[in-house]
Amino acid sequence: MDDVMLQEAISVAASLMLLISFALLAQHRLLSVLHWFAAQGVVLALTTLLVAVISGHYELYFSALMTLLLKGALLPWLLWRIIRKMHVHREVEPLVNMPVTMLIALTLVLICFYVALPIERMSQLVTHNTLAIAMATVFLGMLMMITRKKAITQVIGFLSIENALFFTAVGATHGMPMIVELGVAFDVLIAAIIFGLFFTHMRNTFDSLDLDVIQEKSKR
Repeated sequence: MDDVMLQEAISVAASLMLLISFALLAQHRLLSVLHWFAAQGVVLALTTLLVAVISGHYELYFSALMTLLLKGALLPWLLWRIIRKMHVHREVEPLVNMPVTMLIALTLVLICFYVALPIERMSQLVTHNTLAIAMATVFLGMLMMITRKKAITQVIGFLSIENALFFTAVGATHGMPMIVELGVAFDVLIAAIIFGLFFTHMRNTFDSLDLDVIQEKSKR
C-alpha cells in the first residue's frame, strides 16, 4: 500500500471519527451511545495503526493495540456493566432539542475548519488534513457533556473528548511519548472504575442518575 492510499485511508478514518461524534450526539438510548463510543475507539485504533505504517514510528503499533483493547473493548464493557446494573437504558430529553444541538455542532465544525486552515497549510506532516476534524471532535464531545442530563452520558462525552485529544496527538505530532500514553491510559481506566463506584452511590442515594432529579432531591 503506497503513501497516497495510506493518506486517503487516514482521511477516511478521520471522517468516520467526525461522523461518530455526530452519531453520539444524536442518540437517545444509552446502549446506542455506548455502541458508538466503542466504534469510536476502534476507529481511533485503526487511525493510529495507519499513522504508524505511514510514519514509521513503530511505538504507535503498540499504541494502536492498547487503544483497541482499552477504548474499543474494556471501557465500553465496563460502562455496559454499569448501565445494566443501574437499569438505566434511555437518556431523558436533552437540555437542548436535537435540531438545535445539531445546528450548534455543525457551526462548531465549520469554525474548526476555518481556524485550522492556515495551520494545515503550514504543516509538513502527511496527517495535516486531520487537524480540523480532530479539533471538531473535541468540541463535539464538550457539546455532548453540556447538553445531556444523565451522568453516564456526560461521562461518555468526557471519554470521547479524551479520544479526540488522543486523535489530535496522533494526527498533529504522530503520537505522544510511550510513557505518557501509558500514564494516560492508566488514568482513564482508573477514572472509569471510580465513575462506576460513583454512579452506584448516586443511584443508591438518589434513586436516579438524572442530574435535575439529583439537584431537586439535594435541596430538600
